[in-house]
Amino acid sequence: KGKLTASQWKKLVNSGGVLDEKQEIWYPTAGSLKGAMACKDFNVPEGINTDEEWAEIRPWLRPVLLSIVKSKKVLLEGVTFKNSPSWCLHPLSCEDFTVNNIMVINPWYSQNGDAIDLESCKNALIINSIFDAGDDAICIKSGKDEDGRRRGEPCQNVIVKNNTVLHGHGGFVVGSEMSGGVKNIYVEDCTFMGTDVGLRFKSTRGRGGVVENIYINNINMINIPNEPLLFDLFYGGKGAGEESEEDLLNRMKTSIPPVTEETPAFRNIHISNIVCRGSGRAMFFNGLPEMPISNITVKNVVITKATDGVVISQVDGVTLENVYVESSKGNHILKAKNAKNLTVDGKVYEELGAKEEILSLK
Repeated sequence: KGKLTASQWKKLVNSGGVLDEKQEIWYPTAGSLKGAMACKDFNVPEGINTDEEWAEIRPWLRPVLLSIVKSKKVLLEGVTFKNSPSWCLHPLSCEDFTVNNIMVINPWYSQNGDAIDLESCKNALIINSIFDAGDDAICIKSGKDEDGRRRGEPCQNVIVKNNTVLHGHGGFVVGSEMSGGVKNIYVEDCTFMGTDVGLRFKSTRGRGGVVENIYINNINMINIPNEPLLFDLFYGGKGAGEESEEDLLNRMKTSIPPVTEETPAFRNIHISNIVCRGSGRAMFFNGLPEMPISNITVKNVVITKATDGVVISQVDGVTLENVYVESSKGNHILKAKNAKNLTVDGKVYEELGAKEEILSLK
């Protein structure tokens, strides 16, 4: 209901189907509602065993529009893809995969309407294209939790260049399903216009996997409602802005587990030459206490008309150089805690404790 106007919602409900009044969600059939209720882990139904039960929940199941699996030398060029039931383009375990001069158009309110999810692919180009998505736009993945770790195929050697993203939960995204690892990614000369988040790195405990060697340069953004740059290792499954700060804090209150194969790691990520006009909080780094985000450089950034400055927590080895932030709460504001080896324009803060400190970017 929250994604429609009052008249659109009334028209939809009057068309038939079944309404979950508590959640304010409309389903086309009772079977589709049953399918949703059978999911305890996101979109994976449990307790559906017989052919009859699967047939009953069929209207709830949403396939991707185009799935290409274990293929080599694939070219998508000059094509428009629209209105996918779930993810639009899903290359999986492919090699030498090229996307050039395509358009992907999904309604902004489409659930899980990712534009392209490049999963466990090797040697890929995503260039000269336009994406308008209902979820993440250009997304790099490598499998979820134990399944992804067992497959053990990192998404690697990828160039993303000269793309424009309109709506989307994130313009360029890594995760949250990155359990097989992500490495050697180069992103350059992209424009994000109105995406919920600009550059979005997300994962959570249980995933495992290592994200490393990511290079991002020359990104232009405008009207980003949340963060132009976001690292969130406490991802809860919702889009940025769809959950409260209280929900995030509650997830972060759990006891600190030991580092295991289930611990995700984000390191060696280098971001430069970023311009954003109009945003929510300028940047948010939120690592895991048992595995801080490490060796991150952010250089030559101008963010204006933001609602807040930069917030950093649970990091080790973050460098901010020539970062200018203009926000409604004051300019050049940097709030940091639980941070080691934080360098701001040459000044090193070897260790900041649990009490938040307000620093200056200039």
